[in-house]
Amino acid sequence: MSTEEPVPAFAPAPGALLLCRAEPEAVAAVAPLLGERMPLVGAGEGWSALVPRGGPWREGGEPVDRVATGWAAALAVCAPWPVLALWWDADRAGYTLASGFRRPVGYVWLADGTPAGEDEAMRTFAARIGLDPVLDVQSLDRLTRPDPDPGQGAAAGAGAGAGAGVDARARLRGLLAVLTRAGITLPAGLAPGEDADHLGTAARALPGVRWTEAAGRRPTADESRLAAWMFWVGGPGARAPALAQTAAGLTLTAWGLRRHSGGWTTAGALLIAHGALGTAHGLTKRP
Repeated sequence: MSTEEPVPAFAPAPGALLLCRAEPEAVAAVAPLLGERMPLVGAGEGWSALVPRGGPWREGGEPVDRVATGWAAALAVCAPWPVLALWWDADRAGYTLASGFRRPVGYVWLADGTPAGEDEAMRTFAARIGLDPVLDVQSLDRLTRPDPDPGQGAAAGAGAGAGAGVDARARLRGLLAVLTRAGITLPAGLAPGEDADHLGTAARALPGVRWTEAAGRRPTADESRLAAWMFWVGGPGARAPALAQTAAGLTLTAWGLRRHSGGWTTAGALLIAHGALGTAHGLTKRP
């Protein structure tokens, strides 16, 4: 009898992708809020993908799911489009959809593909992202079911995310297969489950890739269609979003402190600082 331990099918280094329902130009305008330069590429019709290097979880020891969720929430309250964070580590994988000031919704699978989320969350996700309430929801529901009997073989694997031996990586692929109907198409090389270094290398090799700016550098008025709402270019509508960011930041920070979540607390602190600076700029800038 062999004493060797079975090799896990899904044990990647932590990683994440941020999918934004906007063109790269619009995403580049608000991405400096995250405080980390990232490759930015198109990801289908009306979608863009940010590829994080992952400093908070690689160097700061933060859980990747909390960081990705906090980043998605921070972007979503600063822009009029939703953000879908895909994340994974050695033990789990999942997604979080953030949209405006609504509570983010998400789902989790264990490394072996076992569903560990709530079915209702998947249906809420489908409604918010605009999927078909019948056909697409049926496909998503299959992602919330345990694997069928292994004897069913490859035939069961033809469905989105269903099949014998389906691990968390396959569940995320099944999710993305459904999301093609919402316009998402990840470029070659950007596959869930890969580590951040591999994703970064793949993203840099893609045609049309651009890098987001660091927090200290902001787009100018001529560089973005959102300039009218950016306090650093003195846009006429900047003060109201700055106040909204401050309020959202306070809420996120309080939520993060209560749940001992570094990702939420960091996102809240970023929003507070960003909003406070915008409010101060609006009060001091001459008309």
